[in-house]
Amino acid sequence: MNDIVRPAIIAIGLALAGLFVGAGFARARSADRFVTVKGISEREVKADLAIWPLRIVAASDDLTSANAQLQSSLEKIRTFLTANRVDATQATLQDFSVADAQTNQYSGGTTAGARFVIRQTVVVRSTNPETIRAASQKVSELVSAGVVLSSGGEYGNGGPTFVFTGLNKLKPEMIGEATSRARESAEQFARDSKSGIGGIRRASQGIFEILPRDQAEGITEASQIVKTVRVVSTIDYALN
Repeated sequence: MNDIVRPAIIAIGLALAGLFVGAGFARARSADRFVTVKGISEREVKADLAIWPLRIVAASDDLTSANAQLQSSLEKIRTFLTANRVDATQATLQDFSVADAQTNQYSGGTTAGARFVIRQTVVVRSTNPETIRAASQKVSELVSAGVVLSSGGEYGNGGPTFVFTGLNKLKPEMIGEATSRARESAEQFARDSKSGIGGIRRASQGIFEILPRDQAEGITEASQIVKTVRVVSTIDYALN
């Protein structure tokens, strides 16, 4: 009798163990069911700060004459700014340099053009970007007045740079909107798959981007007054 009962008990025990293990795997698979969704929030904003560098060049074989040209150009720039409703007192002078061609060790003792070249940058900073943009479109008036301008350098091609400084005020509202849109996407997925939405397993806020409103080749964000602020939130929702 014992020879019959003992194997039967062992068989039942193995069957129950397999049932419990199977149920454990089923729960594990259920716990791994989740959906990853993204929520996007965008705002159209306007720059509230403009930085406009005007790079002056003066050249002559006489250093005093070159410096006089530079000072004359500075005065013409101040007059131009005032005439275009730009506060000239907000302009600062930067990057003053003097080059003497005769001291250039790579010239081989020969020089072409003027001996002395003086460069200086006038940086106009204004909280009225529209005014700066309007003035920058008349920069040819400075050239007509005899001001020699050059491009390139720290601020790009020489035109105004438009900056939006109010990003921190937008962040809470935009994060909330991106999160809400992510949940809407998760709920739609759950409906389509005949599932329910559970809690958040993992969330990534993403990085705020300031983009040009007109996203075309050759157009940069810094050159546009109107910009697009975007944030993308990535969230994993459990499915049940």
